[in-house]
Amino acid sequence: MSTSTSARRAPAAGRVDVRKTYKLYIGGAFPRSESGRSYEVYAAPRGSRGSTPVFLANVAKGSRKDARNAVAAARKAVGGWSGATAYNRGQVLYRIAEVMESRRSTFVEDVRIGEGLTPARAEAVVSAAIDRWVWYAGWADKFAQVTSTVNPVAGPFFNISAPEPTGVVALLAPQESSLLGLVSVVAPAIVTGNTCVVLPSRQRPLPAVDLAEALATSDVPGGVVNIVTCHTAEVAPWLASHRDVNAIDLTGTAGVEDLAWGELELAAAESVTRVLRPAGRGPAAVEEDFTAEPGTARMQAFVETKTVWHPKGL
Repeated sequence: MSTSTSARRAPAAGRVDVRKTYKLYIGGAFPRSESGRSYEVYAAPRGSRGSTPVFLANVAKGSRKDARNAVAAARKAVGGWSGATAYNRGQVLYRIAEVMESRRSTFVEDVRIGEGLTPARAEAVVSAAIDRWVWYAGWADKFAQVTSTVNPVAGPFFNISAPEPTGVVALLAPQESSLLGLVSVVAPAIVTGNTCVVLPSRQRPLPAVDLAEALATSDVPGGVVNIVTCHTAEVAPWLASHRDVNAIDLTGTAGVEDLAWGELELAAAESVTRVLRPAGRGPAAVEEDFTAEPGTARMQAFVETKTVWHPKGL
């Protein structure tokens, strides 16, 4: 499944151009879309406006059936992932960062050509994304300690409140920030024990494909992260209304003309699905600044607070 960046460039003289079609990432495997559809991905335009678009790859165009399969895989993985120790989850996330570091050149090239950045800027973005994985890995065994509490009560009881994962989270990843933004929504969701179904950037999906390959070669259990490349506006409504999805992050609706966050929020309300609203709304909205310090807000967005009473000994 791994593909070097050189394979996405023009072939050498005398060679046939082998065009890659990337698959979905569901349940730890790389299935084709059940519809058989795919779409072409082109490099971000640079220079003169009249320049010919540069073809990069074909990417599977996921359908609502693929999204349902991804939800089923995420649901199956919830028990094992949420039941793992926080220390173990931190180790797994750190391993993902290690694999990303070993594939740095591929990430840099795909971010550069996908987002139209300079090589130096692409290097900085990839470094920030890897550092963010490490940052969240460090929070794995500290989050519960920071957010839990022993509540004062009038009586001979211990009253303890502690966070627990919500379950399956649907993530509409940012459209512009194809790697740093992607990491910024995926890592905080899974570090607290959730599993997720991710709809990555439609026009810039290659960093998400690279991340899927990094996940597949790390020790993250299959189904914890599922990546469905697709037309976001086509699949997102089905995820929002899916009754086995416990929460949805609408970050990726910012700036998408044919995707209304309000309609998704209404669809989610029918099944009492938790919703994280985007920082900006509507086609004119601007994505949030993912280079800023992330804080703990996204980790807190997808946990439930469980309160337990226990009698004290006399």
